[in-house]
Amino acid sequence: MRAVEISQPGGPEVLRLVERPLPVAGTREVLIEVAAAGVNRPDVLQRKGAYSPPPGASDIPGLEIAGVVVALGAGVTTFAAGDEVCALVAGGGYAEYCAAPEQQCLPVPRGLTLVQAASLPETFFTVWSNVFERGRLAPGESILIQGGSSGIGVAAIQLAKVFGSRVFATAGSAEKCAACERLGAERAINYRTQDFVQVAKSATDGRGVDVVLDMVGGDYVQREIDALAEEGRLLLIATMGGTMAEVNLRSIMGRRVTITGSHLRPRSVGFKGAIAAALRERVWPLLEAGSVKPIVHATFPIDQASEAHRALERSEHIGKLVLVV
Repeated sequence: MRAVEISQPGGPEVLRLVERPLPVAGTREVLIEVAAAGVNRPDVLQRKGAYSPPPGASDIPGLEIAGVVVALGAGVTTFAAGDEVCALVAGGGYAEYCAAPEQQCLPVPRGLTLVQAASLPETFFTVWSNVFERGRLAPGESILIQGGSSGIGVAAIQLAKVFGSRVFATAGSAEKCAACERLGAERAINYRTQDFVQVAKSATDGRGVDVVLDMVGGDYVQREIDALAEEGRLLLIATMGGTMAEVNLRSIMGRRVTITGSHLRPRSVGFKGAIAAALRERVWPLLEAGSVKPIVHATFPIDQASEAHRALERSEHIGKLVLVV
């Protein structure tokens, strides 16, 4: 099969299209003929040598795919050959074929294309696990979403809104802020010209927001603590702004703030399977009804994976970038 490999750690130019052996579906795995694969920040980190695949995972980048099941491993009961599915995988997505645990596969929502479906797993698994499970965001509460125009951001805005929360988001341009508000954000904050702490406090009559979803880290952390209400929860999922932060511990203790973080990729199949089951029950009907929508900014042929990474690193997109295989 054709696949994109990382020839050596480096820039987008190190991605190259090569021939690789066809994967084999193991026990309780399905082999998927890949139609499309999502492009995500962890792929960029892996390309740079900063995010190694978990033990046993493919070295081929790509954490989410959509396509057609072509073979079944032993013990598979959920899917059959010919089924259209999307899947979260620990690696191997930038390829013509990819094996995936059946527990981490979901049927393509009715009415969606395979390209749209490929944009769902990494972001929706991440948002569900962090915002609704770890963060316990409840109807009537408020959330501040950093990077609201990112793949994670557009999913988080829509889900928080549809489940009855007040949504605030940050973005880096007027165009991106407008997109966040169209998706359901009550207020989008241009972080280049506005102070998100001041805006969040003002919009909540000084109380602060209940949850912050952060993919920046670094010096944002103390400001996010300042933006939280009593019993607020800060959810760390990436460190684009740095891995170290200096914080005022009294500000955490005084308002009983909870700070938590997670990486999804190394978690067990069982853990991810439980998220998949929750998504199928709670979110897939919303996608099929059109009340939550996949947001695909652009597509690239698989042999232009380098260009897709360049586009991702320019951060000009709103929503997801997808490789068409």
